[in-house]
Amino acid sequence: MAMAKPTSADSQPIAVSDEQIERAAEVFRVMSAPMRLRIISCLCGGEKNVGELLNEINTTQPNMSQHLNSLYTAGILDKRREGVQIYYRIVNNHIVNICRAVCHQTDAET
Repeated sequence: MAMAKPTSADSQPIAVSDEQIERAAEVFRVMSAPMRLRIISCLCGGEKNVGELLNEINTTQPNMSQHLNSLYTAGILDKRREGVQIYYRIVNNHIVNICRAVCHQTDAET
């Protein structure tokens, strides 16, 4: 007896080109660090400067800066300078939705 092939609500491929697959893999690589997920979570409420982020996330300033730079370079965050302060904000809300979905899914599985 042949097994029925599972069906999907959306039978379209994830991406249509190798370039799209590569870009998606890069986003997942950037998002694979728990610290970066913490930063994104903190910024969901709005723009914050580095000092405000350090008050909410237990890490060193150099470590925070490294992760912020990775998120900025990946196009997930934007930054602006005001005097000596640098403020960061989320510019790619699709990434926030993906993070939220994955976190909720993993929570539901436990």
